[in-house]
Amino acid sequence: MESLHRRIGLLCCLAAGLHGGAVAARAPLPPVAAVTAPVLQVKGAEVPVQLRRVSVDSQVAGGLGETRIEMEFFNPSARVLEGQLAFPLADGQQVAGFALDIDGTLRDAVPVAKDKGRQVFEAIERRRVDPGLLEQTAGNQFRLRIYPIPARGSRRVALVVRQTLPADAQGLRWSLPLQFARNAQQVDVHLQASGGGTPRPVSAADWAFVLHDGRYHARWQGAGAALPSLAQWTVPQVRQADVVTGTHEGQRYLLAQVPVASQVRARTMPSRVGLLWDASGSAVRRNREAELAVLDAYFRAIGTGRVQLTVLRDEAEPVRDFAIRGGDWSALRAYLQALPLDGASALGAWTPRADIEEYVLVSDGLANYGARALPALRAGQRLYAISGAGENTDVPRLRAWTSAHAGRVLVLTGAADAATVAPQLLQQGVQVMSLEGHGVDQLVAEVSDAAQGWVRVHGAVRDDNGTVILRLRGADGGIVTERIAVSAARDVAGGLVAHAWARAKLADWAGDPSRHDARIRSLSQQFGLVGADTSLIVLETLDDYLANGIRPPAPLRADYDRLHALGVDDAAHARSARLEQIAGQLAARRRWWETRWPKQAPPRVEQQKSRPVALRESAPVAALQAFAEPRAADEMRAPAPAPVPIAVTAAAPAGRPAMDVAGDRASNSGAIAISLAPWAPDSDYARRLRAASAGELYRTYLQERAAHADSSAFYLDVADLLLAKDQRALALRVLSNLAEMQLENRHVLRVLGYRLMQAGAAAQAVPVFRDVLALGEEEPQSFRDLGLALEADGQYPAALSALYEVVLRPWDARFSGISLIALDEATTLAAREQLDAGLIDPRLRAPMPLDLRVVLGWDSDNSDMDLWVTDPNGERAYYGNRLTYQGGAMSEDFTGGYGPEQFSLREAKPGVYKVEANFFGSREQLVTGATTLTLRLSTHWGTARQQDQQVTLRLKDQADTVLVGEFEVR
Repeated sequence: MESLHRRIGLLCCLAAGLHGGAVAARAPLPPVAAVTAPVLQVKGAEVPVQLRRVSVDSQVAGGLGETRIEMEFFNPSARVLEGQLAFPLADGQQVAGFALDIDGTLRDAVPVAKDKGRQVFEAIERRRVDPGLLEQTAGNQFRLRIYPIPARGSRRVALVVRQTLPADAQGLRWSLPLQFARNAQQVDVHLQASGGGTPRPVSAADWAFVLHDGRYHARWQGAGAALPSLAQWTVPQVRQADVVTGTHEGQRYLLAQVPVASQVRARTMPSRVGLLWDASGSAVRRNREAELAVLDAYFRAIGTGRVQLTVLRDEAEPVRDFAIRGGDWSALRAYLQALPLDGASALGAWTPRADIEEYVLVSDGLANYGARALPALRAGQRLYAISGAGENTDVPRLRAWTSAHAGRVLVLTGAADAATVAPQLLQQGVQVMSLEGHGVDQLVAEVSDAAQGWVRVHGAVRDDNGTVILRLRGADGGIVTERIAVSAARDVAGGLVAHAWARAKLADWAGDPSRHDARIRSLSQQFGLVGADTSLIVLETLDDYLANGIRPPAPLRADYDRLHALGVDDAAHARSARLEQIAGQLAARRRWWETRWPKQAPPRVEQQKSRPVALRESAPVAALQAFAEPRAADEMRAPAPAPVPIAVTAAAPAGRPAMDVAGDRASNSGAIAISLAPWAPDSDYARRLRAASAGELYRTYLQERAAHADSSAFYLDVADLLLAKDQRALALRVLSNLAEMQLENRHVLRVLGYRLMQAGAAAQAVPVFRDVLALGEEEPQSFRDLGLALEADGQYPAALSALYEVVLRPWDARFSGISLIALDEATTLAAREQLDAGLIDPRLRAPMPLDLRVVLGWDSDNSDMDLWVTDPNGERAYYGNRLTYQGGAMSEDFTGGYGPEQFSLREAKPGVYKVEANFFGSREQLVTGATTLTLRLSTHWGTARQQDQQVTLRLKDQADTVLVGEFEVR
């Protein structure tokens, strides 16, 4: 629904100044480049939103840093606005808190599952009250959504960012994220540091620190324009073990910083290397020249050897072998430079080879397609990763992959970084051999700063007299044992130590997030850490928290717990009532299905000349009410014959509930054919592409792409043309670009899944629809689409479970009708494949085979598409005529988006049935420039003779109608 309120984009680049890339051993970390001050942009407002005040409160203790940033935004316009603040964080930084002012008081956000957070925010926003949502978008990118910023009023928001400070030979590097405060009218900065020496400035922010109560303090006040471009200090650190503990929810956690010998040695280089080159569409954002410069140094060090190249896109290309002689890898280099960058990123879609000594992955790590977990490497195989994507790199994933295989991740922001990064690909550093705890468990070791002389150990303390034993292998091969005693620790107030442990655990699981999904979600919500599965949300009233099952912060928690307990029984009752409702609807549909509708020519009724054929009296009234509202008596037709039930019960395997299976018989024993109408886009680029030969088509697409790179319709059209010319692999590659275009846009991903299904690529569609479900669990179409894809891929039990979820869950009123359609699909699947139907309520096990079935769905929310089916009598079934003379039934009209709408006919009289789709109207901006429709036409549906054809097409304008195809019943 289009809001009356304007939206604003508060675009901000929040970087703590840490590159996240590796640096040369014993070299100090380079100063961080200044980041351009943000500009608050207000689309359509009379005057820009003003950043009035910013306060920055940052503290360092025990090698950990926490920065609290409070901002006040003022809206001088006469319109209520919604704000969006987008920002990246540096590697190692984590959002650990968020607060929004409610009635003048800052209210802390609480963790919530990411999909639920977005769902709740958008639902409450429609009521024009006060939600706030902070979520991770991709990699270490974040987005803060605030509503409303009142007309001529202010909103305050606070962020808390925590990190483990990086170390170098001089100490800890402490950087402040001041960039977005530079446009503020007033700024107040307060700093304090403990556990080290006097902070020494690295940048122009030479603010005086004063020792008070054992801590170093500094303060600065003034206008944002007077802030230095960079604020960074080194906190000196004594080279001895430093052990700190902290408590969270009654559990004590430990962090030990252990000094290690920082010397590194040149390692023995491999002679057989596997190079994994990410050539997906997102590679255009990487500095590939910087990556190639690092590989230059790497292959020079190897000298002579062989490289097996695997190019990664939507799938892995066949391995190509290259020889390296005297460090000359020019043939391989030229091949890489000539590769087109196209397709999605399936970084796990390759097979390791046993004869490879080590692999080097060149990628940003942003896996978004197909297999995303690292394939199993054999023992002893190393893995290194190189990324020229800077802060857009998914460092946690790459670090988890490489650290598990004695390698490391090297991140570059420009060609100048290659000189400092490349040596780390050639050197042998410290390795953790073992980590053992006595009275301390859940241990994690971080070695990212080992080259700088430090290893960090995290753990959960079970015994105050516990110890941790750390065994390290130095660069020279010698083994060093370090003992860490809990009794030697000093306590650090607040959640710094506990959150550092949680961040380390999440980083440990980042290599395969799907495998650790439940643990990641649980830990993120326990500690309130924003990530791929968890967001932070603020709601206005206790009723909002209760209605959405979100436990509020402390001031509201006691009342919530009391009232929430009372609501549990209500939820169980609502579930039971829903099943009763579905059972009643199914009984009505069963009566329609059992009715023998007339197949002769309908009686001539004068009213038919001026209006659609109306509903007639026939069979049980309840059967008619399942599909249409009663009409006036003068519009009724002659009654049909009485219903004749036809059903048999098939025996289920022993011990499994039986599914009522209807007979395979249809009134028409002849063939039923489907013919699809040709459809082709009429754009200029489409005409040029159609004119290209099969051999030139892909090259022509690459030439056209620059002008249409942001158009999902462009990729859909090209894929169709490639499929038409039997270039299936290239068509699927082009289609997969939709996964790269708009990260976490469920509408675009849904279109991608539909088109993959049409192309017969169900295996590729399943993970796409899993992503859609993760982004839109509040929409029943997400479960249904996944269920149909799983069915097409032969994963029948999982498909049945997903389809039945549509039946069980309560949905928003705008999705009325989908449950019965999904139930038809679930029961038909269970009967056809003889699945265990135990999860389906016994009252609902009633599959009903059909001669003809058409289902229409579409990709845009708040849009109304209509399915029209005209039978051999010339009668059109549509939302205004939901039951035809011969018994064709149209499901409920979906006017709020997505569909599906379904046409059903049990017994089809001979003749031609015309299928059309009509664009009735839309109230939203379309994600593909037009609404993408998906139609599935089925004959003998639910029987052994079932045949399906699926088609997708696009409609742009209201009242646009297109012929989809025809059934011919002989």
